[in-house]
Amino acid sequence: MDRRAHWDKVYLTKGERDVSWFEDVPARSIEMLEAAGLTPATCVLDVGGGESHLVDHLLARGLRCLAVLDVSAAALERARGRLGPAASDVQWIVADVAGAWSASSVDIWHDRAVFHFLTTPQDRAHYRAHLMGTLKRGGSAIMATFGPDGPQTCSGLPVMRYSPESLAQELGPAFALAESRAWVHTTPWGATQSFQYARLTRIV
Repeated sequence: MDRRAHWDKVYLTKGERDVSWFEDVPARSIEMLEAAGLTPATCVLDVGGGESHLVDHLLARGLRCLAVLDVSAAALERARGRLGPAASDVQWIVADVAGAWSASSVDIWHDRAVFHFLTTPQDRAHYRAHLMGTLKRGGSAIMATFGPDGPQTCSGLPVMRYSPESLAQELGPAFALAESRAWVHTTPWGATQSFQYARLTRIV
């Protein structure tokens, strides 16, 4: 499957509030970022950020070491248009997270809902390699995935489901599970989805 074509089609045919993952205020992500020690000097990479509003909130807090990665150029273009001149303070990376790309080292790797779309061992191995190559030692990986009782598909694609423990096992011994939270997300049309958030620390 061509992931870029799939997600460009989603963002070109649906409005911001027509996708299940929309959040006006990404409160859970912000809480976990704060728990990881977020300050204006923190460097953050938002993996699969698309047109998420997280970057707006981070810019409002004074962060300027920010990068947003997404496979869909259409999604990032919409985010840049929303931000206006402030978009120039963000590094925008159009890439498949399991493909070829690079970014400067960061203190926090944030992934709201990408990892659960990686259904092959090869893609997950590429993801881990990028995570290890980008996140500083002692840094935090904040990842939200569908929980064990969450959906089995999303946007027409199969997904993996994780508990905090199984996610930590998937990332490997270089990461220690620091915190986890179950979360029921309500879509813009009122449906609910079971997620789990995990904050993992890269071992020094």
